Amino acid sequence: MQLDVKGKRESRTFPNKASAQEWADKRQAELRSIDSGHGSKTHTVGNVLDDYQQKISPTKRGERWEKLRLDLIGRKEIDGRPFRDIRLADLKPSHIAAWRDARAREVAGSSVSREMSLMSHAFEVARKEWGWLVHDPMKDVRRPPDNPPRDRLIPDKEIERITLALGYQEGMPVALSSQRVAVAFLLAIETAMRSGEILGLTSDTVDFDKRVAHLPMTKNGGARDVPLSTRAVELLKMLPDVEEGTPLFALSPALRDALFRKAKEKAGITDLTFHDTRHEAITRLAKKLQPLDLARMTGHTNLSELLTYFNATAEDIARRLG
Repeated sequence: MQLDVKGKRESRTFPNKASAQEWADKRQAELRSIDSGHGSKTHTVGNVLDDYQQKISPTKRGERWEKLRLDLIGRKEIDGRPFRDIRLADLKPSHIAAWRDARAREVAGSSVSREMSLMSHAFEVARKEWGWLVHDPMKDVRRPPDNPPRDRLIPDKEIERITLALGYQEGMPVALSSQRVAVAFLLAIETAMRSGEILGLTSDTVDFDKRVAHLPMTKNGGARDVPLSTRAVELLKMLPDVEEGTPLFALSPALRDALFRKAKEKAGITDLTFHDTRHEAITRLAKKLQPLDLARMTGHTNLSELLTYFNATAEDIARRLG
């Protein structure tokens, strides 16, 4: 079946004439609505999110994160109905602004902004590649301001309480999953590696002789070699032996998260996240390394971004001034 609407030609094959005619009628109406300056009358926001999830997200390293976010974006209710049910022909900046405001009551501004960036790219693909939109519906929508970066450091007393709650004792064998979480926590403070990077370490990616951990794929999309201190090597060697090429920590992200959260509750610490170890580590490492060396170790290509993790107090700096 072929159709032509004002010079726009399309063709598809169908098993029978009835299916072909149904598609042609539907597509003709859609092309006319788009040509008249509106978005598709037959596609909804949900169609954009679903197709993006199926066709675009699998090409990205953060596929799992994107799919979860796309589902969440579509479920949010706007004017008494799910955002995903709005037809593209009816979609206005006010709908997206209402979505933004509703979401901002649940999460930080930086999280809303990231989700809006994902939504924006989905609409851009739908407009440029799929021909479902005429205009960018997000062009005139203001982004929420970012929240101030976290500056949470981890005092030695809290480190001791957390590791004790995880069943870790210095010098004692490490066998239980909770004890391996404690080692991961201490290693994060020693190296500034992220949780996912630590849990992905294997015997093939850690060279104990050279004292280097090779990260083949990081959050920034590239590889990174992390130098290991004597203490970092010591921590890694505490772990039980695993099969060649398998993760040294033998922990899933979900199990690490659950055990760490349980240990925080047991230790009576409520405002700490595992990622706060990166702030603590970079603040400690800044006392030992030059800025460029520190940036190379942590994977920062922009020194201003590195500063958001450097949380030394004015009092700390004053003591070093003498």
